[in-house]
Amino acid sequence: MKKKYWLILLVSAVIVVAYVLLFMTSNSYIQSVMNMLLYNIVLVLGLNFITGLTGQMNMATAGMMALGAYSFAIADTSYNVNPWLSLLMVLALGLVIGRALGYPSLRLQGFFLSLTTIGFNEVVRITVNNLTDITGGATGYKDVRRLPFFFQFPDKNSYFYLNLIFTLIMIAIAVLVVNSKWGRAYKSIRDNYEAAEATGIDIAKLKIQAFTLAAVYSVVAGVMYAGYSQYLNPTAFATSYSQNYVAMLMVGGIGSVPGNILGATLVTVLPEVLRAFQNYYWVMFCTICLLMAIFVPDGLWSLLQKAIRFVQKKLNRNKEVA
Repeated sequence: MKKKYWLILLVSAVIVVAYVLLFMTSNSYIQSVMNMLLYNIVLVLGLNFITGLTGQMNMATAGMMALGAYSFAIADTSYNVNPWLSLLMVLALGLVIGRALGYPSLRLQGFFLSLTTIGFNEVVRITVNNLTDITGGATGYKDVRRLPFFFQFPDKNSYFYLNLIFTLIMIAIAVLVVNSKWGRAYKSIRDNYEAAEATGIDIAKLKIQAFTLAAVYSVVAGVMYAGYSQYLNPTAFATSYSQNYVAMLMVGGIGSVPGNILGATLVTVLPEVLRAFQNYYWVMFCTICLLMAIFVPDGLWSLLQKAIRFVQKKLNRNKEVA
């Protein structure tokens, strides 16, 4: 197995162990943050396909997540559809959303594509807020049924384990895609659009494919969120959350699966750690993110890789001297 796969597996194993140890605590607040972190990781992994690899800005992540969460909740709870069948229906919806958003990206780039995806996010949020009879509107959708496993989950915190399984599956798929010929083709579009087109790469097909992957990941995160919280409200899917997911992607490292995990972890956990500073915690968090953007533009993962290479060189020199 290649060294990079071993490294990714090691990072994933450390994360799993950390989650399990933290989940063993009886503090329900910490457990809630850990569950939130799981679907944030899935969202950032999906965003990485379109923004991190192909370089197309996507500000509709929260809106796509909302469609996944509400579609699952309505099918599963209101219409009593089997939860696993509801999940399959949501995956099919993700394919449709991805293609619907992918086609505009063929004609739009940069600022204009950002506005298009922001508009999509707001249309979804406003629609969900106004369809009171179906979605519950501003009062929210309550008592969402959970996906059953080999046993019924006695409480919301034990649902963590199913969300963890989903997250590990999505991490494994992301690793395979990023390191496949698809991943290399996505990067070529981001790095040199004209050269990629000149070599015969079907840019239109790959852009739509990347948007589709991002949408599927987002709706899966929506299902994870709906099953855990059992309550949905339109305010949880505002455009500001989509901006937050972009921040996670940039802080961790664009185009890197371990970077996505690190970025999601830092941006999810750090604000909770800084809450001890009360009214100043958000200012401190934004300042930290700004400093990282200035001094570590390639993300935490690249910084960690540089540190590892530096230590390896030092060790090799010491061996040569000895």
